[in-house]
Amino acid sequence: MVCTRYGPPEVLQLRELETPVPKRDQLCIRVLAAAATSSDCFVRGFNVSWRFRLPMALAIGFTGPRQPILGIVFAGEVASIGEGVLHFKPGDPVFGWDLFPGFGAYAEFKCISERRMVAPKPSNLGFDGAAALPYGGLMALAYLRKCGVRHGQKILIYGASGAVGTSAVQLARHFGADVTGVCGPGNIDLVRSLGAGEVLDYTKDDLAAGGARYDVVFDAVGKKKSSKMPLKGLLAGNGRLMSVDDGSPKVDIKDLILLKELAETGALKPVIDRRYPLERLAEAHRYVELGHKKGNVIIEIAQATQQYRGLE
Repeated sequence: MVCTRYGPPEVLQLRELETPVPKRDQLCIRVLAAAATSSDCFVRGFNVSWRFRLPMALAIGFTGPRQPILGIVFAGEVASIGEGVLHFKPGDPVFGWDLFPGFGAYAEFKCISERRMVAPKPSNLGFDGAAALPYGGLMALAYLRKCGVRHGQKILIYGASGAVGTSAVQLARHFGADVTGVCGPGNIDLVRSLGAGEVLDYTKDDLAAGGARYDVVFDAVGKKKSSKMPLKGLLAGNGRLMSVDDGSPKVDIKDLILLKELAETGALKPVIDRRYPLERLAEAHRYVELGHKKGNVIIEIAQATQQYRGLE
């Protein structure tokens, strides 16, 4: 699926391109599942304030992305390998994250260096479940570590039902924190099932009314959507407020492997809201941009490529 220019979801168009050939140290992955993320939508729409437009254009392209195949997270099988690959072989099930300048998950095949963010797929998950782990999981892990979340702390997670929020609830519980989740009325049971000890409805609960104070308040949706909420006033004396808008998360291959291990023990479970075939990617982006999804929106790749070529 090619992003023909910056703009609304309709700029995404299905095309048939040459199958990429892996270079030295690279894997060519047959992508079976990807995820439609808010970051993909951000890049596609070039949704950045005027002060950052020139730096972003210099980095990724002026009228459209230089890498026109978007998509950050993927799960699939190694189709072929380049010279020098040491840790993977054709047929290996893998999953990963390939942020700028990589992208490329919205395609049947993509290449990635084995030294980047790619790891064996969790053995207990299908490809759709594996594709639902890296985006929210890596971001939540990075921000929770930045906050220093640890055993015995009280943490409030605002936006606990999204991709980052559902991962943050589970990871905070894994770290031993006492979790309060904030979400809409339709997601209360979901957030509670993920391990939140208390769940508040942002549409009717006064977050400050109970007098509770938290060691960490994590805004998992971003300041634009949470600006009307008194999040800072919920902090304990030395508490810390962190938002997904507070800089780009730093991720490492060890973090991806940790997500795999937590998934295999059942400590981290992927949450999937909807699945779309690749040819309906524009529709998936529109749904993501509504800002009400539960967990992740998965893109099924193989079905679309078969239909495109007229195969059964």
